[in-house]
Parts: sequence; structure tokens; C-alpha cells
Amino acid sequence: MVESASGSRLAVDIGGTFTDVVLDVNGVQTTAKVLTTYDDPANGVMQAISQVLAVASCPAESIRLILHGTTLATNALIERRGARTALLTTQGHRDALEMASENRFEQYDVNIDRPVPLVPRKWRLPIAERLNSRGEVLLALDEASVGRAIRQLEDHNIESVAVGLLHAYINPAHEEAIAQRLAADLPGLSVTLASDVCPEIREFERLSTACANAYVKPLMAGYLTSLQTQLGRAGLRASVLMMTSGGGLTSLTTAMRFPIRLVESGPAGGAILAAHLARELNLASVLSFDMGGTTAKICMIDDAQPLLSRSFEVDRVYRFKKGSGLPLRIPVIEMVEIGAGGGSIAAVDRLSRITVGPQSAGSEPGPAAYGRGGTRPAVTDADVVLGRVLPENFAGGSMQLDGAAAHRAVDAHVGGVLGQTTLSAAVGITEVVDENMTAAARAHAVEWGKDVAGRDMIAYGGAGPLHACGLAAKLKIKRILIPTGAGVGSAIGFLLAPVRYEVVRSRYQRLDSLDLQAVEVWFEEMRSEARAIVREAAPDSDLVEDRRAYMRYVGQGYEIAVEVASNLSAQALQQAFEDLYALLYGRVIPEVPIEILSWTLSLASVSESPDQPHSSVVERRLDAIRWVPVYDTSQQNVVQAGWFERDGLKPGDRLAGPALVVESQTTTVVDSAFDLRVLNNGQMLLERKAQT
Repeated sequence: MVESASGSRLAVDIGGTFTDVVLDVNGVQTTAKVLTTYDDPANGVMQAISQVLAVASCPAESIRLILHGTTLATNALIERRGARTALLTTQGHRDALEMASENRFEQYDVNIDRPVPLVPRKWRLPIAERLNSRGEVLLALDEASVGRAIRQLEDHNIESVAVGLLHAYINPAHEEAIAQRLAADLPGLSVTLASDVCPEIREFERLSTACANAYVKPLMAGYLTSLQTQLGRAGLRASVLMMTSGGGLTSLTTAMRFPIRLVESGPAGGAILAAHLARELNLASVLSFDMGGTTAKICMIDDAQPLLSRSFEVDRVYRFKKGSGLPLRIPVIEMVEIGAGGGSIAAVDRLSRITVGPQSAGSEPGPAAYGRGGTRPAVTDADVVLGRVLPENFAGGSMQLDGAAAHRAVDAHVGGVLGQTTLSAAVGITEVVDENMTAAARAHAVEWGKDVAGRDMIAYGGAGPLHACGLAAKLKIKRILIPTGAGVGSAIGFLLAPVRYEVVRSRYQRLDSLDLQAVEVWFEEMRSEARAIVREAAPDSDLVEDRRAYMRYVGQGYEIAVEVASNLSAQALQQAFEDLYALLYGRVIPEVPIEILSWTLSLASVSESPDQPHSSVVERRLDAIRWVPVYDTSQQNVVQAGWFERDGLKPGDRLAGPALVVESQTTTVVDSAFDLRVLNNGQMLLERKAQT
């Protein structure tokens, strides 16, 4: 965990609908949630920071560290609102982005839609040059072809360019020469080299990652520059560290250079929080559920460790199917993300079915209940109709909802179309969105050979506690944990994250002829690169090193990540590979050679969990402050539910569903099938009643 000299830190999380800020002063946290400002997201950040500083009476100059994560890069990729981007690539390979891996992710559907490349064909420009697989020059770089490409970049007013040449991951000389020419002839152009952002084998994934980085680079640079300027004007001179998709923090300079590493930075913070709680409470198998205003994110955590990967797909276009999104080769906490949030828009399709998302009302205009001009019903409007969200208590009372507008929108666009009551239409909307999340969770679990039934759920985000019971019922989950500060859970996770950076090298080796000396040289190169970046953000921290080899049997198409011990040897690597392979697949394959395609090394600052305050526990069963009508999923009817304020709950307190527990940033819906008790660290645990 990153510590500051004074103990005063800010965590900032920008989502598609809300911007969350947490001020932590020596363990005491103050939170704020404001609508994301699309014209300049930095405006919303400053608004939220101003709120928490005022509430906590904390002077701006006392802040020593700002931790920041955002889904801006992800949203730009999904909504296709990045820069005008071109790709310079080896002559004859301009269609690699379109051809992809030439596989069908849905074999029997002749009408499947593939993701549209970020760079159209007319802006994929050929460069005459060629390296072989060992990085040796077969055809020298043709400067004339570079000149022709530069003239085309000018003619098309290109804002950003990716340079991705064949086999440049092993010899970047030609890519670097092109970058020098671009800097000289087009000094204002944003340039991304594939050999920098993704120096590993597999050309399609490498080009896709480089193009995505180039696509969002000007947008993220503009935003981060604006944020720095506004922070300075407000007297906030603190260092800014950015959350990465892999669950670590990095410097602002590195984030501006490789913004693609930020695509899942906000959700990664939530996964870190969930893993921290799983470790603290000794939960072996956890499903983290983060539902915000625009998307829902689901991550599986075993033994307090989230799933990690070096591949990720943005914007899966076909029923969450692997292969139907834009592939990125970056370190990432593995999770599934779908367009299911409080702002997800509901409609009725031509077959008279209710659909929800992935389109979102966002913050502008937002759901109809926001009273900002929105007329189409969103999930939040359905929750208002069902009594789960009380208009006067939304966002801690800082934002008054228009309940009548929510009823009108649900009735006009769903209930009236289907001939149903407004209540029935709202039930249908929430059932569809819960079922969408259920399907995504099951598909994600199957993809990784896991099961969701029997896991504990940790629910957070502005809408997560509202829908946790409904999702848990469909997934056969019996226990739900609602963290303290659940509405801003991802931002709280930033406060727990280490500074971390990972470097990769694709260097082919056969295990039976392993060159140990060469491998150690590669690791030392990676160590130096990672150390330089980590030390920029954490100059004095002790560092933890993790080394992995991506190994497979010769002839296989996929590798598994094997931990490389400090005492590197071929025998130790083989044993580690066979142990992991047997764990994953139930057997090893004797007498088949083993090969290594890539090596990774990551360095992380030492993370120490803060001491958690534990109050003395006096068990008491609470009486509701008042009673409110709420639709109860288990009883499938409107019932009277107890209304409680979370700030008034103490460790040991118990209450029975149906109930609403209201806090400033979210509301926890306790279904009648669940009881709630407050643990001694302040977290709320919902447990399914024995008879249900």
C-alpha cells in the first residue's frame, strides 16, 4: 500500500455515469459521488474533491498523494470516440487487423458480427521492410515508403498513429527509425510503437493492442493534462499515481505513454478491495460484483487472489463470447464487464421482449428520474418504481430524484407497449438486467473452468447492493458481503493497491536446450525497465519480484503461466510446468517436448494491510426507523420493508429482510429471504435464511 508523509490521500474513480472520490486522512474516510462531466471529466473530479475537502475541513495543501482510476479509455473504445488513428505496418500485412485469427467464435451462426477494427483499411498504410522471426533484416527499411505514408497522414488529418511491423517485438530498429522520422516531419502527431506497448509474439494481438493505445492516447493525454492543471489551480500539488488494469499503480508519465494499461483501472480497484476483504475475513471462494451507473463487473477471487491474465477483450459483441471483442495484450485482472448499470436503458424489441442495455443514459441526460431531460426508462427508474431507491435519499440527499418521471418513462416505453402495469414493467426490467448479469457470470466461470454456486459474493458500486440479492438468488449464492463505503468501493480499493509494473519479452526457448545465461540476461533487462518505472512512483519502498514463463507442449496453441523460481533451472521449470498443467487438465503428456514463448517480470512495492478498527460486539436486533413499500423478489409482491440508516448500525446488530439499509452512496436491498448482521469490522453480511 502506498503511504504518504501526512497520511492524507485522495482516491478518484471516474465511471461512465458517476465520479467517486474518497478522502483518507489517517484511516478516516470521507466520500463523495457526483455525476461524470463528459465535456471535461476533470470538472467532475474537482467538484467531488471540493466536496470531500469541505466536509472533512481538510486543506488542499495537506494532500500528499492522489490515486486515480478511470474507465474513460474503455468507454472511448466501446463508444468509438477516440482519435483519428492510422497504422503503419509491413507491406502485405495491412489486413491483419481485419483477418484477425480467422476463427469463428460461434461456429453455427453464419451471421456473426466481428468487432470492427479501430483503424479503417484506408488508414492502414504499408511500409516496405521485412524482418524474419529472429529479428534479422530480410528487406531494409524503405525511406520512400515512409515518406509516402507521412504525406497520407497529413492528407487525412490523422491525430495518432500506431507503428506495428512484422517481428519488431524482437528487433524494434525499423519501428524506432519510423518514429524518429515521424517526430521530425510531424512533431504534433501522437505515436505508439507496438514494440513498446506490446513486445510479444502474435501479430494480430500486438497490432490490436498498439492501435487501441494509439486510439485513446490523445484523449487520455488531454484529460490528464487538464486534471493536472485544475489540481494545481486548486492548490493540490500532490503526486498523482494511476491505477492500471493489472491491479497496480503507476506514474502519470507512464500512464500517458501507455493509456491502454488503464482500460480496466476502475474495476481493478474494486477487485483489489474484494480480495483484501476475502483475505481479512478468510473467505476461500468469492465472486466480486461491481454494478455502477453504466456497467456491471464480475470477478472470481480464490484464496484472496483475483484471476490475472495477459489478455483482455474490450466490447464483446456476441453474448459475452470469447473472441467477439477487441483483443488487448496487457496485464489485467480477469473479469467480465457488460452494459448493465443503473443507467442502462430498457426498451421493448420487435418480438415484444424487454431488453436492457448495453446503451446507457450515462450522466447526460441520465435516467428519467434524474430530471435532466432523459425520457427513456433506465434500471434506476425501475428501482425507483419498485421502491428500492427512495427519491429523497438518493446520493445522500444531494440529488433529488423525480419519482413521477420514472413512473412515466417505465409506463410509456415498456408497460404501455406490453399492456402491463407500471409495476410489472419495472419488475420485468430488473429481472432482465439481473438475468443478463447472471448469464455473464456463468459464462465467465465456465471459460475459466470454475463454478459460481457456493461462492460468497462481495457487492459494491452504486447499484451493486441494490441488485445483490436478486443476482445471488439466480446464482445460488447464500452469503453476500456489503463493504463499508460500498458505493465507492473501487476508489477505496485504490488506497490498498501497490505500485506495480510488468514487463514482457517474447524470446523462444525449448526446455530441452534452455539457454540459462540468455534467460537471466533477459530478466535483468526487464528488471531494469520495471524498476525505473516503479521507482518513479515509489522511490523508497521495498520491492517484490514476480517472474513467469509462458509454456506449452510443442504443437499446442495456448500457453500457461508458470512461476519462475529464483533458482532457475530447466528441471525446476519442467516440474513447475507439469504440476500446474496437471492441476489444470488432470494429466501431463509424457515424452512431448516443452517450449517457452514469452517471459514476464513484474516489480511491486510492498503492500501492508492497514490495521482494521474492531469494535466490541454487543448483539442486538434492531427495530426499523420507519416502514416503506418495496417490491420483494422472493415474495413477488410489494411488502412493507424496514428502513434503516447504515450510519446507525453497530457491530453485532441484526435485522431481518425485507429491509432497506440506506447510506450516502448506495442502498442495500435485503430480500425477505435474507437476514443481515453487522460484523465487528463494520461490514454487513447478508445470509440466506435456513428455510429458503
